[in-house]
Amino acid sequence: MQLSHIALFAAGGLLYAGFCPPRQRGWLLMIASVVTLYWLQPTLTIFYLDFALPTATLALALAVWWVTRPPESPVSREDRLALALLAGLVLALSATRYLAPELRPTASRAPDVPPVALALLLLGLAGWALRRLFGARHGALTAALIVLVALFIVLKTPPLATGLAAALRGLTGQNQALAAPLDLEWLGFSYVAFRLIHTVRERQMGKLPALSLREYVTYSIFFPAITAGPIDRAERFVRDDRALLPGANSPDEKTAPRLLTAPRLAEAGGRIGMGLFKKFVIADSLALLALNAANAGQAQSAGALWLLLYAYAFRLFFDFSGYTDIAIGLGVLLGFKLPENFDRPYLKNNLAAFWQSWHITLSSWARFYVFSPLSRALLRRKVSAQAAVFLAQMATMLIIGLWHGVSGGFIVWGVWHGLGLFAHKWWSDRTRKWYLSLNQKPRLKTAWTAAGIFITFQFVTLGWVWFTLPLETAWRAFLGLFGIAS
Repeated sequence: MQLSHIALFAAGGLLYAGFCPPRQRGWLLMIASVVTLYWLQPTLTIFYLDFALPTATLALALAVWWVTRPPESPVSREDRLALALLAGLVLALSATRYLAPELRPTASRAPDVPPVALALLLLGLAGWALRRLFGARHGALTAALIVLVALFIVLKTPPLATGLAAALRGLTGQNQALAAPLDLEWLGFSYVAFRLIHTVRERQMGKLPALSLREYVTYSIFFPAITAGPIDRAERFVRDDRALLPGANSPDEKTAPRLLTAPRLAEAGGRIGMGLFKKFVIADSLALLALNAANAGQAQSAGALWLLLYAYAFRLFFDFSGYTDIAIGLGVLLGFKLPENFDRPYLKNNLAAFWQSWHITLSSWARFYVFSPLSRALLRRKVSAQAAVFLAQMATMLIIGLWHGVSGGFIVWGVWHGLGLFAHKWWSDRTRKWYLSLNQKPRLKTAWTAAGIFITFQFVTLGWVWFTLPLETAWRAFLGLFGIAS
């Protein structure tokens, strides 16, 4: 998001909080999220793809909502209205092709209305056919998981993404030799996919509450969190959504909670202001000297490399946590309490505590849907507890690494943290009694805690080398940090 986007969102949030009729709040949020999905989508070189990808996001959300509905839950009048509204919004956005470029909310000129209407009809027929084909809900849920994971793998694997881009270029008559992964820059797909996978797994476990189509779509693409998270849980988000309606917090069905209050404005303004300062002042300033491939090649000493690396570590934190603050502040303005994503991670005294405070919603997602079920499955197969923990930790961190991209650097970064977490557990299991005895020695405990913070920060910071640099460059830089020439 740019400053202009944030300013417009904040202004719109104030108008929404002060003047939107309570019964229309949910509908307005869905409409705003859909329009934002198209508005923030980057311009792409493949014809009409920057219109097709947001439309595909809506189609995926609709399809997953359809298969995750409780078996006994009928399609309500509100759901039909939401479906008609979604189709109408897509068609209306395609009709903006006739406006002047500066008035269009889409990244580039949208396709004409008739082919968009035909595509929507074909998508509807395809959904109906697939529903008939799978029949049983379990099969439909499994198919949804497979599709989401397959899309994720293709988009995150550069050779596969390039191949798909070349195929799409061939369909549009463009030069296939120019195909590149950036041709498929899909706004918010990583965050949307994890939200959709969350709802599928919750339905498979029988824990997902019944959601209307409006609630589900708004949850999936909620505009303050579409670009950088956090990854909210559906049941928590919908609880806030329903609390906005008349009668939610009062026996009087005509009474709706007020949004434009002094405490809410102070909280929202404080978070947005802090986020702006973190992102556009601190992070953007640190970006000038943060570690990257060009700067790493110009560094003449180990000290210079360490300076670049520390600048990158803090730039990454302030950039990401700044965006999170802005999203949370906008959410407060709209009546939502989005989950926190950072809790002073560089001040934690061990790696497990770091991952409980860095990108909290992603690490919680991975812990709940990867580490816990995998470790339980391994233990059921009579794998030793130590081996089960090691394998589950490695798999969890590899998935978090691959979530950022299927490349050697992200794989090494995931292995780095997987090994670090296992080493921490091995050490803490063997020193727990001694550590507890430090409660009787406060000075020694303070010194040990400070040492833990220092060591953890250095370990995490060294890991960023593999995260930010191409693998070959990262290896040279990593050795260079210790004065070793490769």
